[in-house]
Amino acid sequence: MHPIRKTLWYIEGHFAGPVGLDDLAVVSALSRFHLSRTFAQVTGTTISAYLRGRRLTEAARALAAGAPDILSVALDVGYGSHEAFTRAFREVFGATPEDVRARRSLADLPLVEPYVMTESPAAHLPDPVFREAGPLLLAGIREFRRFEDRVGIPGQWQRFAPHIGAIPGQRGSETYGACLAAADREAGFDYLTAVAVASLDSIPDGLSGLRLSPRRYAVFPHAGHVSTLGATCAAIFGDWQPRSGLTLETEPLFLLERYGPGFDPRSGLGDMEVWVPIAG
Repeated sequence: MHPIRKTLWYIEGHFAGPVGLDDLAVVSALSRFHLSRTFAQVTGTTISAYLRGRRLTEAARALAAGAPDILSVALDVGYGSHEAFTRAFREVFGATPEDVRARRSLADLPLVEPYVMTESPAAHLPDPVFREAGPLLLAGIREFRRFEDRVGIPGQWQRFAPHIGAIPGQRGSETYGACLAAADREAGFDYLTAVAVASLDSIPDGLSGLRLSPRRYAVFPHAGHVSTLGATCAAIFGDWQPRSGLTLETEPLFLLERYGPGFDPRSGLGDMEVWVPIAG
């Protein structure tokens, strides 16, 4: 069973009690970090947001049905106090539990229904090519991205485009998207739009540098549009990695996108690879 399908099943059966990321990592057989990233890639939201949404949605249903005791409803969905429940309820729904119970309606509430995965795989993956590469020096724009707001990545590339070909010591015409472990690893990652350079000593102000030591990569070609790259990444971490038995690096680099000379940024097609660093 797909690791995210296992995770969703566990959440649906246990969200009334304490559900921790460690519990879900055991169920999914992924590391905490890989699970957080893959869950967001597959569902479009973080584990914590999904869990909170599911708990509060079921609470809202009980309240709209006329539940007499709000504290009992709060306890039934894993909240330890009336105050904590009301605060979370208002943040998600813009209304208090008392409001929903009084109006006996779920209309206009942004309910979070159980996420249903399709039976088809996220992407078809050919067997990877294993490649030794590095050291690699990258220079570019580095920004923090929450797993659920990756829609901002194309804008980051747009801001970086004027720097391509203008950074001192640029090597080759390839561009790279480096996904890096951030301080808040369970909420998101740092994304570096970059080119390879000969030295990090002359990086223009406002840009960031990254030094990657030699390492072994599993390299996967991506044949579709650049907008579907997330499906390939989800298949790598959700399907291929658990089956491979290999341990992947999680910091500082956990994934490297390579856009070769044949990539056309206007059409979003051609010459794309996903490089995954192998630990050990």
